[in-house]
Amino acid sequence: MKIGILMAGHTSAEIAARHGDFDAMFRRLLDGHGFTFETWDVEGMDFPDAPSAADGWLVSGSKHGAYEDHAFIPPLEAFIRDVHAARVPLAGICFGHQIVAQALGGAVVKHPDGWALGHSRYALPGGEEIALNAWHQDQVVALPPGARVLASNAFCPVAAMAVGDHVLTVQAHPEFSNAVLDDYVRTRRGTGSYPEDRMDAAADTSRPIDDARLGRAIADFFKTGVPHV
Repeated sequence: MKIGILMAGHTSAEIAARHGDFDAMFRRLLDGHGFTFETWDVEGMDFPDAPSAADGWLVSGSKHGAYEDHAFIPPLEAFIRDVHAARVPLAGICFGHQIVAQALGGAVVKHPDGWALGHSRYALPGGEEIALNAWHQDQVVALPPGARVLASNAFCPVAAMAVGDHVLTVQAHPEFSNAVLDDYVRTRRGTGSYPEDRMDAAADTSRPIDDARLGRAIADFFKTGVPHV
């Protein structure tokens, strides 16, 4: 099964040198499930010819806001709608979560409460919790038609969502291991872009996260068409 990775942005050169770019992180997250991968740099206006160019699609994170005026956003939204119409499995992570929601009729804003950074716990519909690393200040505030919430917490009510049996999106970063998060904190602390108290909390990367569990859930979704976290 071929997974197409739509790169809506790139990590920093320093983090890429240590951990690879976002597509490399996703390949590691989904390793061992029999997938092959192809990457399209949609931020750089490199788009697939059609939804049929892969058996499943994954939209990455980005430094950009889904609501911002960038040349790649309208064609990315159009491609997302085409994938949705074709019912090809589609996953989105962080910005990917937001742009999928927006493209399908939801709403995304820069959240007035600011950044979610580091270890975050989310409630699942069955009463369990899942822990993941977050790094975002934008949030989905209105679901697209037909969507349902799969994970939430008080800070981020729409932390994961599904649309039908062919769309699964997650606000947090399952591709960010604690080692990756540690480098994000180390390289971005003191830049003035993040509240120091939240960076202090994010710097504690000793707590376990459920990245492997979510990687299995995404892989299972691609194979079976059952969106879950």
